[in-house]
Amino acid sequence: MSNQKEYNRRLIEEFRSNGGKVSGKFADVPLLLLTVLGARSNQPRTTPLAYTTDRDRFILIASNNGSSSHPDWYYNLLAHPIVTVEVGPERFQARAVIAEEPERSRLYTQMADQMPAFAEYQRNTERKIPVIVLERIDS
Repeated sequence: MSNQKEYNRRLIEEFRSNGGKVSGKFADVPLLLLTVLGARSNQPRTTPLAYTTDRDRFILIASNNGSSSHPDWYYNLLAHPIVTVEVGPERFQARAVIAEEPERSRLYTQMADQMPAFAEYQRNTERKIPVIVLERIDS
């Protein structure tokens, strides 16, 4: 198991044990848990992600820390756009939609204004980093 997977596993456990609150370097970062079926495995995969909001929607950035490739969770939600979201103690279903221009740029700038690392990630890669909009599905 990679160090990142182990770190995420512990972060997810802490998040769920404390009603969405975590300690350490992410203590002041708005985090959610995104659970999506694997594109090939069809097994649920949960990833902790920073987010921002736009009205009643949750916004994610598929930055992969500025690497040259998209993160696995992005490919998974392309295959399975109905996802489970955990924010604080709340859990709900959502539809993942890839933002198109000009909305993509507006939302990316909003996230980078709140968390400047995202501006650096875009500068560090030639790929256009996708912005994902999570739209709650009424139950």
